[in-house]
Amino acid sequence: MRKIFLLAVVGLLISNPSNAQTWNKWDTRSTIDGVLNLGKAVLESAERKKEMEILARQKVEFEQSFQDAMTEAKDFEQEQNWDEALAKYEEAAKLNCKYSYTDQRAISNKITSLYVKAGREDDGPSILHNAEVTLPDYSAYRYMRENPVFVNKKANGVKILRVACSDKETRVEMEIEAYSANVSVYIKGTTYIKGNKGGKQGLASVQNVTMSPAKTFIPWPYQKLRFALIFPPLPEEAKEFDLIEPSSTWQFKDIKCK
Repeated sequence: MRKIFLLAVVGLLISNPSNAQTWNKWDTRSTIDGVLNLGKAVLESAERKKEMEILARQKVEFEQSFQDAMTEAKDFEQEQNWDEALAKYEEAAKLNCKYSYTDQRAISNKITSLYVKAGREDDGPSILHNAEVTLPDYSAYRYMRENPVFVNKKANGVKILRVACSDKETRVEMEIEAYSANVSVYIKGTTYIKGNKGGKQGLASVQNVTMSPAKTFIPWPYQKLRFALIFPPLPEEAKEFDLIEPSSTWQFKDIKCK
């Protein structure tokens, strides 16, 4: 690697003008920056290669541990020993998230169901309380729209499931899917909505999620958290509105509410 780096340095020096009349401080600085950037890229490439080699060795080393955890989890499940089965599935999930032995979605779904079977909804993650976000009756709202159309090109994995507007509040029900283990979710207190007919309204309260600086964690990839954001009412004539969380990718524009 050192030999390649030195050859690259020589190449950069040769490629720059050697004539004293054309050589200046900018040329010197440019050459030095080029050499340093090249050296950094070579070192980073070597480090990445080393990390990949270590990861590959670890994957082989821990594969039996993963298989054992999965086997024991299924045995405990057959015995209806839900707590032990849950612990073993979570043990397997930790290894699987790092080394990708099998479909993590199936393991995550199994973990979610076992929290319920073990009767641990109260001390389990907020994803177990998704059903509480959906109201049994929306008749008190003058307008309710499911899966409203909106514009957002950056907040991947986030959906607006329902918008409900009344003379008392504007309710926005949302869902986010975790892309890795222990994804943290929080809502900034400065979040607001603004209708196309005016009426900027600050966040009043939240359901099944926390407001910053507190965080709500989604334990495993592919698990989904549903939550609701409550704002004061928009003007009755508003047909669409924006939902904005300042300094974040949560910039949902033109949400149809009529």
